[in-house]
Amino acid sequence: MVAVLVFVAIGRASHAHGDTVAGTAGTAWPFLAGLGAGWIVARAWLRPLALVPTALIVWVSCVAVGMLLRVVSGQGTAVAFVAVALGFLGLELLGWRVLALVLRPGGRRPGAGSGPR
Repeated sequence: MVAVLVFVAIGRASHAHGDTVAGTAGTAWPFLAGLGAGWIVARAWLRPLALVPTALIVWVSCVAVGMLLRVVSGQGTAVAFVAVALGFLGLELLGWRVLALVLRPGGRRPGAGSGPR
């Protein structure tokens, strides 16, 4: 959720749309709905750090459902905006998981064995 709110806050600030609660909520709700749908479809609570399939499903769902809901609600979906959303939300939704896996003690994936001795 924080990733989506950061995305929305930066986007609204860079386009001088202001930072009202109503404006932020109006921009964020489609992506938050997509994020929630992705969590449910991926059952992300079972493996929240997994890149595949959890993080990929959550990321794609967040952007795809978010854009679909923006179209239905009369908000814009320019090609450049879709690209920025994919890139930024991808970095946020995938990036922290990559960092968590790399910074994990021993730097190993969960369940990775130490190999033959």
